[in-house]
Amino acid sequence: MRAWILDDPEQLRLTEKPVPQPGPAEVLVRIDAIAFCDGDIRIITRGPPALIEGGLPFNKNFTPGHEYMGTVVRLGLGVDEYAIGDRVAVEVHFGCGRCERCRAGMYTSCLNYGMNYGTHNKGHRANGFTTDGGFAEYAVNNVNTLVHVPDGIGDEEATLIVTAGTAMYAIDTLGGLIAGQSLVVTGPGAIGLLSVAVGKALGARPVILTGTRDSRLELGKKLGADHLVNIKTENPVEAVKRITRDKGVHYVIECSGNPNGLSDGMDMVMRGGRICLVGFANEPVSVDVAKLVRNHISVFGIRGEGRSATHRAAALVAQRRFDAKLIHTHTFKMEDVPMAFKYSRERIDGAIKVVVKIRET
Repeated sequence: MRAWILDDPEQLRLTEKPVPQPGPAEVLVRIDAIAFCDGDIRIITRGPPALIEGGLPFNKNFTPGHEYMGTVVRLGLGVDEYAIGDRVAVEVHFGCGRCERCRAGMYTSCLNYGMNYGTHNKGHRANGFTTDGGFAEYAVNNVNTLVHVPDGIGDEEATLIVTAGTAMYAIDTLGGLIAGQSLVVTGPGAIGLLSVAVGKALGARPVILTGTRDSRLELGKKLGADHLVNIKTENPVEAVKRITRDKGVHYVIECSGNPNGLSDGMDMVMRGGRICLVGFANEPVSVDVAKLVRNHISVFGIRGEGRSATHRAAALVAQRRFDAKLIHTHTFKMEDVPMAFKYSRERIDGAIKVVVKIRET
């Protein structure tokens, strides 16, 4: 099969690899489309959070990419949950199933992350992070990482189900929205925009979106945001206080990665409020811990789309509770992955979700 591999940082090369074969409880997925994620950009440029054979992913014949969808073409031993020809979207993480976190359903926090090689093989897989990912024609996935693509959903939109799953996982981690509770989403990237969509679909009110780009904020409005705040022209904390009549909100989902994101979130929530950190800050940050304690504010961090949140997100997509296609901006062919990477990293032409069609229809 054709597959892109990562040589030196930012150096992707198209080559050939053997088609992987599914083992027990696994299927072979013919990859039809894959979207670029900020996580892919970090891996291709810096290495972490990828962990290949215990170290950096460079020059190890590693194929990145994790937000892919495709068609089941071969079944491993004992698989009856899926059939050949099923269209599926995939989660990234399949934990070892042996550690304390996996046994509690927290497989995105597997304690044996990256332990899948040589004498260290504990069975962990995170395609595109610790094992080969989706910038290739085929990939093997455990059945626990799959979700059926709803009828009527195109390939490009199907790649976004996993992104919506991350938004759902953030809301699950916050304790689950009750209709009428208020939500701030900071950062109108792909996850932030779909956090608006999922939050609104679950009944949040009001939903407030903050960011710096008017075009993306307007997309957020189409996805359900009740209020938009451009932080270049208005202080976001003051705006949230104004909108909520000084009460603050119940929840904040921080997707911007801004070093001030947590501190601002602490000032946006009411006493007893909850904050979920999704974005990656590029530097250490300082926060007023005493303020957290005094105001009984809970802070959570998540990674990926745990606790089968992708299945619930797929249900919302199937019900057309929001239009995920709005954040798909560009499509490239498999031969043009380096150009797709450039568009995604540099946000060329307003790029949000850049999709690569592995199989042309």
